[in-house]
Amino acid sequence: MALIAGPTASGKSAIALELARTLAESGRRGVIVNADSAQVYVDLRILSARPSEEDMADVEHRLFGAWDGSEACSAAAWAARAKAEIADIHASDSVPILVGGTGLYLKVLFEGIAPIPEIDPDIRATVRALDEDAAYKLLHLEDPLRAAELDPGDRQRIARALEVKRSTGVTLADWQLAKAGGIAEEVAVHPMVLLPDRTWLYDRCDLRFEAMLEEGAIAEVEALLARGLAPDLPVMRAIGVPEIAAFLAGEIDAETMIAAGQQATRNYAKRQFTWFRRQPPAEWPRVDPGLAFENIDFDAQFASLLRD
Repeated sequence: MALIAGPTASGKSAIALELARTLAESGRRGVIVNADSAQVYVDLRILSARPSEEDMADVEHRLFGAWDGSEACSAAAWAARAKAEIADIHASDSVPILVGGTGLYLKVLFEGIAPIPEIDPDIRATVRALDEDAAYKLLHLEDPLRAAELDPGDRQRIARALEVKRSTGVTLADWQLAKAGGIAEEVAVHPMVLLPDRTWLYDRCDLRFEAMLEEGAIAEVEALLARGLAPDLPVMRAIGVPEIAAFLAGEIDAETMIAAGQQATRNYAKRQFTWFRRQPPAEWPRVDPGLAFENIDFDAQFASLLRD
């Protein structure tokens, strides 16, 4: 299985397509499997930069637009589907090409997930009602090791660690030791992690957001808002959706909306860049694609995969 990962706008989709075509030239069939948490939603064709209909007709793509926006796609749900798709592709003697930038998705797929029981609803409500400072202080008392790992402003992870400890009596770190269901030991992975020059990447982020607007992103958000979905669903919080929604509501002007959307994209790219620089195994090659994917030597990067 091939894996092409990295931050948004780094050229992953183009490289995945080129790899699939290179495999075809060697007599093998490549199937691209989505590992991007925005591209899973059918509602976000433009704002998620989903591959074009032409590209998906040329090379088979799976798990793109596979979830309706009314349903939150968790990392565990995605990993279960991805595991099944990868097994099915292997069974047809084809090559899965996993492509995406959602680190948590990849982590759960390869390492598995901890079997944490359902959190008591009353405990969850109590924890989520705490203000940021109080929650962080309580976590220092109840799970000091996890508190030391987290930024005091990381409200979501602080709340999660606190509710797990209170509901189960076991810390999140101890639950993580019981992870199960990962495929790291089952599948031979041929990875490529894209880490381009940051200035180049941020410029690409800015240009791509403007291109999305020209392609109809505003109409896409209008259609999404018309569905009346819960505001806390992932699809409603996807990059570009809150900014365009604020513009449509008359809360900000077009110039402010564009600047905010570009900044949100750059911030996300920065977080992804940091994750992919630190989290994947050290032996996974980190590659700067430069100005175009033509600079990548596929025969060298995927030599064993192309020979198999």
